Amino acid sequence: MTSPATDTARTQPTGETVDKGRGSARPARARTRTGPHALSAWAWGAVGILLLVIVWEAYKFLGPSDGVVIGGARILPRTTDLAMPHVWDMIGRLLEPVTRADGSPPLWGAIALACLTTLGIAAVGWLVGLVVGVGLALVMQRWRLVEWGLLPWIILSQTVPLIAFAPIVKSWGSRVSIGGFEWQDWMSVALIASYLAFFPIAVGALRGLQSPDRIHTELMHTYAAGYWPTLLRLRFPASVPYLLPALRLGAANAVIGAVVAEVSTGLQGGIGRLLIQFAGQASGDPSKAWAPIFGAIALGLVAAGSVAMLGLLLKDYRRGEAT
Repeated sequence: MTSPATDTARTQPTGETVDKGRGSARPARARTRTGPHALSAWAWGAVGILLLVIVWEAYKFLGPSDGVVIGGARILPRTTDLAMPHVWDMIGRLLEPVTRADGSPPLWGAIALACLTTLGIAAVGWLVGLVVGVGLALVMQRWRLVEWGLLPWIILSQTVPLIAFAPIVKSWGSRVSIGGFEWQDWMSVALIASYLAFFPIAVGALRGLQSPDRIHTELMHTYAAGYWPTLLRLRFPASVPYLLPALRLGAANAVIGAVVAEVSTGLQGGIGRLLIQFAGQASGDPSKAWAPIFGAIALGLVAAGSVAMLGLLLKDYRRGEAT
């Protein structure tokens, strides 16, 4: 007979450490794979960027100047310097001033400042989407009837055209005045960002909260655990492998929503406004028009990567996630 102390944690032949007190199994090799896996992801990302540059330059060199036209429709773009600048020209333009005026800051600095502005607004939208999405998931998981009635409307909400929705939100927000509080234009952008962010979070959280096996929920009932202990000790830990990808997708959606909302509402200072402003200057400075596009791409990567850092804090609960 073994004592409870020796039976609390033991190592299985499969390499899993079983903690009977907590009722969970953690892979003993997960920590050793984190470093090589992360390094491999960065390497494949660099290879993907290199392949994209090679394809861009190869098509520019080999493609027709008027593009590929089939049946009167242009399938592939023109290869002129106005339509497709060289990659090195676009990178070099980032190091030059925004304008020819004296004291003009470098282009990369203006892009970085605009990205920080949009990132802050998108972060607020992501936090609002997180609260709303997890709240809806909790309600739908708790009452199946609410899930049947609410989930179709949540899915249907994502079919509303964002470009048409953004001006309405700005118009409604401008009428909000409670005491000394006045609605700011950036709040409309953050609200639209949360509108796109909450959907994947709600669906992912719901799938995760429903993921525990029946045998585990019945075990909690055997221990006379109520709803909240079961939620905190079983359902929330089990939902982590589903929730982390949903949070990353929600962060990317929040950035997209913020950029589109900046364009639709005319908010100054963000990367969305620079996209419109520099696009109007593309005929005289085509490389400059691509700078905010690079900024928006980097912004999405930073947002998703920042949320992915949560995976390091929750690595003990990610045994169900594919690696």
